[in-house]
Amino acid sequence: MQLHLDPAAALRPGSAFDTPWPDALSKPSEGVLDLWLLHTPDPWLASADLDQSPLDERERAQAASFVHAVDRTKYVAAHLTLRKVLGAYLGLSAGEVRFTREPCPCCGKPHGRPAVEAANAPHFSMSHGGNLVLIGVAASPVGVDTEQLPAAHTVAEVSEVLHPAERREIMAAPVVRRPAVFARLWVRKEAYLKGLGTGFGRSPDLDYVGNGGPGTPSWPAGWTIVDVPVGAGHAAAAVRGPLHSRYDVRRLNPEGLLTS
Repeated sequence: MQLHLDPAAALRPGSAFDTPWPDALSKPSEGVLDLWLLHTPDPWLASADLDQSPLDERERAQAASFVHAVDRTKYVAAHLTLRKVLGAYLGLSAGEVRFTREPCPCCGKPHGRPAVEAANAPHFSMSHGGNLVLIGVAASPVGVDTEQLPAAHTVAEVSEVLHPAERREIMAAPVVRRPAVFARLWVRKEAYLKGLGTGFGRSPDLDYVGNGGPGTPSWPAGWTIVDVPVGAGHAAAAVRGPLHSRYDVRRLNPEGLLTS
């Protein structure tokens, strides 16, 4: 199956936070993609006092390694959100969710896709960039990514690692539009590599996930890519196998992290 943009995908209308924090969720069936979005504004990050007890030893050590409190809070918020959402699918509390790593497709070592240590657990992927956390949950392998729009010098430097046809698309855009074009292509690429389980163990110049058109290469077979609407200043994308239904972005209120 050819990778394609899903024209039916859209952000559901409603209030800024239109989804209650879940207590119990049905696992997504084949062809369904569940997306969860958390926005943590700077004022909230500055005042939030988050309970780290549901995190495991590795996560708490990683949180403690951040020099700046705001970065630490962003990390803790992302991982608490992931645990709460996955716990709702699994019938577990946030602290009972246990993680592992699948074998890497490149070398076979245990640093591939993150996974849950539970029978019949759904696949998931998480990304946090800027003030956003994006989580994808599906019955088949999935990858998501979200990033802030980069500075112009970042576009010029990092574009060099992308597929040649993607670089041409970026450079063909007006200068003022290049950060947005680059960000859209970059999050698609990173989401795809996460979905594969290779991460950047697979060179990002090997696969084309651009906008298509005459003379462009074929997109990777067997994957669907969707550009996820997450608001101004950021770009986001999600990939997985064939999608059989419309997807919604479920937007969560960060205040839900302050309650047990």
